Amino acid sequence: MDFQSIDTKILSIGEPRIPSPVNNEERFADGYFIQDDDRVLIDVNADNISKILKAGKEIPSFETAGPRSKIYFDPSKVRCALVTCGGLCPGLNDIIRAIVLELYYRYGARNIYGIRYGLQGFIPRYGHDVATLSPAMVENILDTGGSILGSSRGEQDIHEVVDCLERMNIGILFMIGGDGTLMAAKKIAETIMERNLKISVVGIPKTIDNDIYMVARSFGFDTAVDVATQSIKGAHNEAESYPNGIGLIKLMGRHSGFIATTAVLAQQEVNFVLIPEVDFDLDGPKGLLARLEKRLKERNHAVIVVAEGAGQKFFEGDKDEKDASGNIRLKDIGLYLKDKINDYFKVRNIDISLKYIDPSYMIRSLPANANDSVFCGFLGRDAVHAGMAGKTKLIVGHWNNHFVHVPIDTSAGRRKQVSPDGKLWHTVLESTGQGSLKNE
Repeated sequence: MDFQSIDTKILSIGEPRIPSPVNNEERFADGYFIQDDDRVLIDVNADNISKILKAGKEIPSFETAGPRSKIYFDPSKVRCALVTCGGLCPGLNDIIRAIVLELYYRYGARNIYGIRYGLQGFIPRYGHDVATLSPAMVENILDTGGSILGSSRGEQDIHEVVDCLERMNIGILFMIGGDGTLMAAKKIAETIMERNLKISVVGIPKTIDNDIYMVARSFGFDTAVDVATQSIKGAHNEAESYPNGIGLIKLMGRHSGFIATTAVLAQQEVNFVLIPEVDFDLDGPKGLLARLEKRLKERNHAVIVVAEGAGQKFFEGDKDEKDASGNIRLKDIGLYLKDKINDYFKVRNIDISLKYIDPSYMIRSLPANANDSVFCGFLGRDAVHAGMAGKTKLIVGHWNNHFVHVPIDTSAGRRKQVSPDGKLWHTVLESTGQGSLKNE
């Protein structure tokens, strides 16, 4: 990956001049505050750093997230809004809670509003009310899945969104969502700047698939892997319990196979892994079906994990349908494989016992596990620090074990994927022993 071309400059809506109220107690050390020149290297490879230095170029780095000694907004007057958009994800309520408590108790901000049902909540014709958020409202939501603010999909008029922000006199907008939400946040921030408004836009990237570009880890992913491993255990137990037993599990991953690959390595009882980044064949001597037959003859059972975006080539020619956000609806590779496997063995008069498991929507709506909950706390608090300092058009991300500020322009519209030549996929191949499933 070429990091040299990445723009890491973070924009501000004005000079922060107000002393921050968050470090007025003795329990915090003198070095508590973060400076804008505190940086996190993007590439930590020593050889690459040496080449950059020899070329006389600046080593690319991200601005470190965290509290600043001077802030832009007056906590007693600033009005803040939170919105959750797109699909559900474990940890949404944890993020909401962390933002509200940090604003209320650490900064003393009292005007905090929740926009209901995603971007629809900004548009008058939908008639959604606005929630006034307080510590009492959010203190017990950690064990609640989904989002207390609700969500929605689909594009909305950006000018109407900004009109609403103006009417409400919002100073900081926190947008929690995936790639579509980040694209909307980028447009909202640009429209705000065109109107010369003093509104900070801070994004918190959300995707179970862990495919946000230039973000090493996204919240909800750890929980998704946790639950996915339970599905693998169940599928393996089912497969082992019957002659020629086959467990087939479809996991989330529209364009990236991080959940599938990570869950397989966490629960090493899988024989075949199919992800969007790696092509495979069904028929032919090296195709999945022949390899599956060989596996059953040798071991009498098999477990297959498929990411939802894998094998879409098998549906070429089918009419594409789009969801409310304009994304092409994926064809169901899980049910397709189930039918193909059953047909293959039926023709050969081989009795099989195939159990199909799809835990996708159960995973999305669950509460976050302990690791994700802690992670969400960091993201929410650092989002507040960035917003109060007047920083804008950024997301709070995680990179090289640090929380950092990533410009929305750098991340939105691009996707992180599993590298077929990288260590993660090679380790999956070692764990499963599946080899290439291509006939070429």
